[in-house]
Amino acid sequence: MATDNLQGKRIILGITGSIAAYKSCLIARLLVKAGAEVKVIMTPASREFITPLTLSTLTNNPVTCDFFDHRDGSWHSHVAFGLWADAMLIAPCTASTLSKMANSIADNMLITTYLSMRKKVFIAPAMDMDMYSHAATQRNIATLIDDGVSMICPEEGQLASGLIGKGRMAEPETIVSFLNDYLARTGELSGKNILITAGPTYEQIDPVRFIGNFSSGKMGYALAEECALRGAKVTLVSGPVSITTHNNNIRVIPVMSAKEMYDQCVDLFGGMDIGILAAAVADFTPLQKSAQKIKRKGMDYELKLTSTRDIAAALGRAKKPEQKLIGFALETENEMTNAQQKLQDKNFDFIVLNSLQDKGAGFSVDTNKITIISKASNEKFPLKSKKAVAKDIVDRISML
Repeated sequence: MATDNLQGKRIILGITGSIAAYKSCLIARLLVKAGAEVKVIMTPASREFITPLTLSTLTNNPVTCDFFDHRDGSWHSHVAFGLWADAMLIAPCTASTLSKMANSIADNMLITTYLSMRKKVFIAPAMDMDMYSHAATQRNIATLIDDGVSMICPEEGQLASGLIGKGRMAEPETIVSFLNDYLARTGELSGKNILITAGPTYEQIDPVRFIGNFSSGKMGYALAEECALRGAKVTLVSGPVSITTHNNNIRVIPVMSAKEMYDQCVDLFGGMDIGILAAAVADFTPLQKSAQKIKRKGMDYELKLTSTRDIAAALGRAKKPEQKLIGFALETENEMTNAQQKLQDKNFDFIVLNSLQDKGAGFSVDTNKITIISKASNEKFPLKSKKAVAKDIVDRISML
């Protein structure tokens, strides 16, 4: 098990009231052995399973259980913990704690610290199989993942209830290896400034109507999070979406129209190392925009359109030798031919092709199926979550 990337890292280990809490001792020991500094925060229920003294001895740090010290009244600052840590791991994470995290119920020191964290948070759930599969638990897990929390999936096996199924906390070695792999990626793009576009554009017809598309922005936002995770400073020019970012290294510039996105990208690209054009930008916009709501008059209405300015072509022309530019192609026919032509015309370093012919790919879904096309090679990937696809794309960017 490789642990090189844990050396010198500051890890908060949160422990909750599960029988799996005994494994937290092994996690703490492995983290310290790898060179990490570990501070433990326990929920009141967790002390029924393991003592603070044991964990303090293993980590060489005081263990925090309450908001304040009952002996002298001194306050334990959850804010200070959030600023101190490079990562937070909650292992085991019970169904109760999952619910409190998902709903911001800050009634113990562990949850207030979670809400103050500025860096990545990991959870390793532990509970009985029926609790884990319950709709409420799955809903809370989905909420936390959407909030940027990473889950180290529980394993199948014998549970404390005597049943056999999914819900057993992952083994300590698996958990520590997961953290190590995450930290291995955090510095790959340090010092890089990256421009990313995401989402649709809305081309106004009148004050209440527009021409748009079905883009949710999920792919662009996943790319922004992955680049920021690897140390880049990201500027995200985003069309109208209902997604938020989670990393402080991402600056979001909201825009509405293709013209607004064009102006921002052209203005910003000169100061960037890399551009990733993941937005679904409108190719056409109404020639005239009505200042008042257009009323129904007769059975037909003619809307004249004009071409929008081509962001990819403009950045491709402006690109300096040391800059990299990555494009996207969403196609419905002649996919490979169209993508290869776009790669050449726009001066991309590589282009990411996805086809609406592939089930589970495209707009408004959480998955994607891509082919990365460069002048030298084509690489096809299976259907994956957009977060996993973002990792594949950024892996390729890191090789440029």
